[in-house]
Amino acid sequence: MASFASPSPELRYHAPYMEWAKTRAAAEFDLAGSNILACTLDELAGARAAVDLSGANDNGYQPLVQAIAGRYGVSPDLVTTAGGTSGANFFVLAALLEPGDDVLVERPGYDPLMGAARLLGARTVRFDRRFEDGFALDPECVRRALTPRTRAIVITSPHNPSGVAVDPAALDEIGTIAARAGAHVVVDEVYKDATGDRTPPAAMRGEVFATTSSLTKSYGLASLRAGWVIASPALTYRVRRARDVVDGTGSIVAERLATLAFEQLDALTARARAILERNRTLADAFLQSRTDLEWAPSAGTIVFPRIRGVADAGPFVDRLMRERSTALGPGAYFDAPAHFRLGYGGDTEKIRAGLERVGAALDERAK
Repeated sequence: MASFASPSPELRYHAPYMEWAKTRAAAEFDLAGSNILACTLDELAGARAAVDLSGANDNGYQPLVQAIAGRYGVSPDLVTTAGGTSGANFFVLAALLEPGDDVLVERPGYDPLMGAARLLGARTVRFDRRFEDGFALDPECVRRALTPRTRAIVITSPHNPSGVAVDPAALDEIGTIAARAGAHVVVDEVYKDATGDRTPPAAMRGEVFATTSSLTKSYGLASLRAGWVIASPALTYRVRRARDVVDGTGSIVAERLATLAFEQLDALTARARAILERNRTLADAFLQSRTDLEWAPSAGTIVFPRIRGVADAGPFVDRLMRERSTALGPGAYFDAPAHFRLGYGGDTEKIRAGLERVGAALDERAK
């Protein structure tokens, strides 16, 4: 039987968190994910009848493009569809970068953002969102990280992994910094809809901005891989041409179903909001009961606590999985080993039971 070597961590595009997420053992109580509980076909009314293998989607299935544009109050010519937010991020970075360019990426951060830039031959330069500042976005940190080769500044809002929303004034200031440097600001807003924030996409703040998002995190529709980029006409053209050499077009089946989802987005939003309200109550009560944890208040579906006085939460996360079949996201994969990412968008009873097991493991550790 042929054997296959494990991917090398030295690969320039390696994203260790994504490798871990795809290969980790299944947990009975999974608090490591960040999606809203997946929808069933019955919860997406008309899904079975909507499936069709035909349709034109050369630059995106036009009913879907128009639905995205209508939802976010933009012109359809500013919208490019993609395979989830990860696909959207890759396409916009491919449109912006040349080998040797620099990309500023926040720390802690989501490692596929670094991996995509490296795959394109760019260098990643980090700027900090510090726990001591509540993971706030600090324009001064961005300014100090700028290099003469900076072509893109990548931000997640709400922040992945902490769930902290970006202050609009800070975002505007970073836009000014980017414009003066001849760079763009790419704002990944995949968690934004889950917060109830209906402000316009960051791309509407000016041509220096581009927004990426999808139906993945906020609506329980991860399997559709329905993502998009919203950007200026000039950048949109370049994003579409980048897609030409990657996958050409999306799946017409998925894009038809995504269009159907947009027709029901208010109902899907209400479903997600109800799940989050129940689960956030549980998560908040748990966190507030723990004097051994500290965290920054978050929005969306995730929070990023740390254990007081512990430099590396990894051993605790490993033991929790091994002994109690309960999964958390190790902070080391987000460049913050003292922390762990706790997701509370899933099944309420599983979240409740999982939090009980995290608490019991913390209590045992303190003995």
